[in-house]
Amino acid sequence: MAVHLVDISALYSPDGGGIRTYTHRKLEVAERHGVRLTVVVPGADDHVREVGKARLISIKSPRFPLDRNYFYFASDRVIHAALDEHQPDFIECSSPWGSASAVAEWPGAAPRSLFMHAEPLSAWVYRYLDGFLPRHAIDRGFDWFWRYLRRLDARYDQVISAAPSLSKRLRDGGLTHVVDNALGVDPGVFSPANRDEDLRARLLAQCSLPPEANLLIGVGRHSHEKQWPMVIAGVTAASYGRPMGLIILGDGHARAAVVRAVGENPHIQLIAPVRNRTEFARILASADMMVHGAPAETFGIACAEARASGLPLIVPDQGAAYDQLEPGMGLAFKSLDAASLAGVIAEAIPQLPAMRARAVAAAPSARTIDEHFEALFAGYASVLANRRAA
Repeated sequence: MAVHLVDISALYSPDGGGIRTYTHRKLEVAERHGVRLTVVVPGADDHVREVGKARLISIKSPRFPLDRNYFYFASDRVIHAALDEHQPDFIECSSPWGSASAVAEWPGAAPRSLFMHAEPLSAWVYRYLDGFLPRHAIDRGFDWFWRYLRRLDARYDQVISAAPSLSKRLRDGGLTHVVDNALGVDPGVFSPANRDEDLRARLLAQCSLPPEANLLIGVGRHSHEKQWPMVIAGVTAASYGRPMGLIILGDGHARAAVVRAVGENPHIQLIAPVRNRTEFARILASADMMVHGAPAETFGIACAEARASGLPLIVPDQGAAYDQLEPGMGLAFKSLDAASLAGVIAEAIPQLPAMRARAVAAAPSARTIDEHFEALFAGYASVLANRRAA
């Protein structure tokens, strides 16, 4: 009999983002691992999408006021009612906020895991207080949050972390049920073989540059934690005296700030997210480097996809994006520092042929998302078997 896994996924948005991509692949592969998957999300209306025996169930919910692409469960009762209705063998919760407490307090017997798809201190608090206070002082000031996470940890069988840096922070914060399980890229989609020199020339022409220029690419929604204005400032400074274009694929509630940062610079172009994965993979492979500004990633899926496409990485020296950086296949800059980013880009340009050769050679060994799900579902089955044996 298939294990019935119910995923309470409060961070899912139907309009895109890494969790949407992750969830849709999860729906596709669950059945082959002996899992009957039900993903419950807040949404604009009530509807059910079936993928084989897996289901994505949307519950009509209020929109999140700070980002209208997202919704939130109206109350713990909504989550408890969903769990009562679907009677899971195992529960996964995909947000450390209110839904995690609701799942922890549901009186059913099913074991449960908390997947740290978001780490709010890095995403929000550090972004505003870094440079004013050391991290240990910030953590002391927000010890209420660590106490909250430790209480959740005590009530969950597993806390899933997709990046070594996040795992270390969680363990240093006193959590004892942390399980390391890195994400990965869609199998068969990303490859250096997707590189298209004509496409690269067209993208550079869109940036008002000739084919001899360097093409940088950034991928991610327009939100404050992605640090696009800082990236734009760094790339602009690095481009003085060097023909260099930057394409940013994304959109979001902070788009106006990103547009202002670009200003009248013709060499930086904003492109809407490309939903077709094959076309997206061609664009990615046709760039020369990926530049990423967010130090608050919980995995850095865009960086993983760039690695699988044979791109060197330019990333901040903190967070999961930095975890993706392999020696000789990119460089790191001081987090949140546009001047440091500019200097690192300038340093990378003469090294680019050697870095790219190493990145292309390493690309086929990139971890796939299916390897992640195999480990995830096997871990859940082990917890469930131990619980039933006890």
